[in-house]
Amino acid sequence: MQDHRTIFVCQGTGCVSSGSEAVYEAFKDEITREGMNDVEVDFTGCHGFCEQGPNVVIEPEGIFYTHVQAEDAAEIVTSHLRDGKPVERLFYRDPVTGEAIPRYSEINFYKKQQRVILRNCGQINPEKIDHYTARGGYRALRKAVLEMTPEQVISEVTNSGLRGRGGAGFPTGRKWEFCRNSRGQKKYVICNADEGDPGAFMDRSILEADPHAVIEGLTIAGYAIGADEGYIYVRAEYPLAVRRVHTALEQALQSGFTGKDIIGSGFDFTIHAKEGAGAFVCGEETALMASIESRRGMPRPRPPFPAQSGLAGMPTNINNVKTVASIPIIIDRGADWFAGIGTEKSKGTAVFALTGKIANSGLVEVPMGTPLSTIIFDIGGGIPRGKRFKAVQTGGPSGGCIPARFLDSPVEYETLAKLGSIMGSGGMVVLDETTCMVDVARYFLSFTQSESCGKCVPCRLGTKQM
Repeated sequence: MQDHRTIFVCQGTGCVSSGSEAVYEAFKDEITREGMNDVEVDFTGCHGFCEQGPNVVIEPEGIFYTHVQAEDAAEIVTSHLRDGKPVERLFYRDPVTGEAIPRYSEINFYKKQQRVILRNCGQINPEKIDHYTARGGYRALRKAVLEMTPEQVISEVTNSGLRGRGGAGFPTGRKWEFCRNSRGQKKYVICNADEGDPGAFMDRSILEADPHAVIEGLTIAGYAIGADEGYIYVRAEYPLAVRRVHTALEQALQSGFTGKDIIGSGFDFTIHAKEGAGAFVCGEETALMASIESRRGMPRPRPPFPAQSGLAGMPTNINNVKTVASIPIIIDRGADWFAGIGTEKSKGTAVFALTGKIANSGLVEVPMGTPLSTIIFDIGGGIPRGKRFKAVQTGGPSGGCIPARFLDSPVEYETLAKLGSIMGSGGMVVLDETTCMVDVARYFLSFTQSESCGKCVPCRLGTKQM
C-alpha cells in the first residue's frame, strides 16, 4: 500500500465539457465516505489526451483512467484504492492492438512525445503556485534577475535557437535584441494568446494547465528587454483560461515574483490580463495592440515595427504563448540543452493540436524534425475504422495540405514551407480518403494546395494539384 496517494482529475476545457467537474465531486464524496485520510483528491489542467476524457490519474502509481464518469468513482475508490485492484475496464486501449494499458507512461501517445513546453500540463494543479514551484517554477526568474544581466539573458535565448512559435518562426533572441536596442521612454512586452485558427487549442490548454510558466517567461522577457509592464492578451471565449490566468497573476504578485522589487532584485514588472472580444484579426500583432489601447482591432502597415513603435507608440515585444512558456526552461537548463533538441535550423520542440480523422486526438509535443508519420500513426494511433490516410493540413487558414506521398517528411519550418504549407500556430488536421478537399478549403476559408480526390465534380474542377 502507498503511504499517500492523489487522485488527479483533469479539469481542462475538454474534460470539463465531458463532465469532469461531477467526477471530481464524486471522488471527494467517496473518499470522505470511505474515510481515506491518506488519499487526496485534486485536479489538473489539460493532459492533452482530449479524445479519452474525462481523464483521471492515480499518483504516484501513474495509473491512467479514461472516459471516467461520476458513477465510476465508487468502483475506483473501493477496488483500486482500498482493495489494490485497478479497474481494467477504464484503462486506455491501444487502437491497433486492443491492449489495455494501465499507466500513461506506457501509452504511445505520451511515451513517444518529448514534453518541454507542456512539461507541467496535467502534472500540477494550475491554481496552486506551490505545485509550480515544487517542479522548479520561478527558479529561472530568480537566476535571470539575480545572476544574469539583461544582455546575458538575450544571448542565452539567441544561442538556444528558439524561434517564434506563433507561426512566423522569427528568431526570438534577435527579436528581443531589436526591442531592447530601440529608444523609448517606456517599453512593453506582450504575450499573444489570441488563438483563433480552426483546430488549434494549444495556447488555451497551456494557460489552463500551466499559467505560471507564461507569467515567468513574460517577466524574464520584460527584464531582458527593459520593460516594466506587460500584457497577456487572451480570448474572452476561453473563460477557464482567463480565470486561471487571473488567479496565477494574483499568486505571483503575492509571492513577489511580479510587482515591485522582484525577489529583492530591484526590478519592477507588472502584468495585466487583457481579454479580446472575439475578433479573429486581433491575433495579428498590430491589431492586437490597437485592441489593448481600446481601439478597433485593425492591422496597420509596417514599418515601423512594434519593436520600434508599438503599444502607445513605445517599443514593444510580442511573443506567442508557446514561445513565452519555453523561456523559463531555456534559462534554467541552458541554451545548449535546448539547442540539442530538434534540427540544425529548427531547434527545440513543436506543439500541435492533433485533430480530424485520427484515433488519438489531443495535444502533441515532439522534437522538431519528427516525421509526420510518427505523429499521425505512432502517437496519433492512425486512421480510425481502417480508412486510408489522405493528407494532413497544417498551419491553419494560411497553411496547406500535405498529401500521403510526403508522409515521412520531417516537421520543421523549412520542410513544411517547401511542401506548400507552414508550421503556423500548431494546428494539425488529419484527413482520410473520404474527405473532399473542397470541404476542407471551405472550412479554412481559402483553397489550399492539395491533391484532388477526383471522386466528385468540385474536386475535379476546383482543387489544385500539388
